[in-house]
Amino acid sequence: MTEHAVATQEEWQAERDKLLAEEKELTRRNDELTKKRRDLPWVPVEKEYSFETDNGTKSLAELFDGRSQLLIYHFMFGPAYEAGCPVCSSIADNLAPNVVHLRARDVTLMLVSRAPLEKLQAYKKRMGWNIDWASTAGSDFNRDLGFTNTEEELKPFLEGEIPPTVEQNAELCGTDPAGYVAEAPGLSAYTLSDGVVYRTYVTTARGLEPTMGYYFLLDRTPVGRDEGGPRPFWLRRHDEYEDAVAGPRE
Repeated sequence: MTEHAVATQEEWQAERDKLLAEEKELTRRNDELTKKRRDLPWVPVEKEYSFETDNGTKSLAELFDGRSQLLIYHFMFGPAYEAGCPVCSSIADNLAPNVVHLRARDVTLMLVSRAPLEKLQAYKKRMGWNIDWASTAGSDFNRDLGFTNTEEELKPFLEGEIPPTVEQNAELCGTDPAGYVAEAPGLSAYTLSDGVVYRTYVTTARGLEPTMGYYFLLDRTPVGRDEGGPRPFWLRRHDEYEDAVAGPRE
């Protein structure tokens, strides 16, 4: 017997209507926050950065590729990694199909990582992504945004109990926990106006959830995200799921 509440259609509809009112209020609040996000002041990017791309070395301004807006996903793929972060890989699965649609709205969307370009190219081919990916090797770009951590900064974390998810993902990337968490994920936004590049927005952690479409779908299922408990973290690269531990919930 199910332990969840069971109701008639009429009882369910009454509860659904109450929830719908709250969902609409959340939508209105999100619209307000979206406007506040757009209204943030712009910061001119005065430092010179260089990026290794499939078409040679480029400046930040050149990454716009003729458009006036640029979105960059800071993908966790450090120099010591043998493969990209599984979580970032799931995000790139969601981002890649949107490239063409964003281009239609004057936005260039791409990935950047600190690993050498040849590693990124090989991994991109494996994953089958049609999204530009640049290497920041030799550049402080990720570091200046807080998406690269030093050994000294990580010391308190590494001297404590390492979360199983970190150990699992580090192993899946072919590195150790210290090498894995030296990188951090993030999303940054830019505009190019009168030849000047401005940074307009930066986010990380749960601020990245809009890039993870599967979570918004899982949130609408009866079980939800179901990520608690002792089981291994479920996310895998899309070509590894058949080898992952899966099956019905106990």
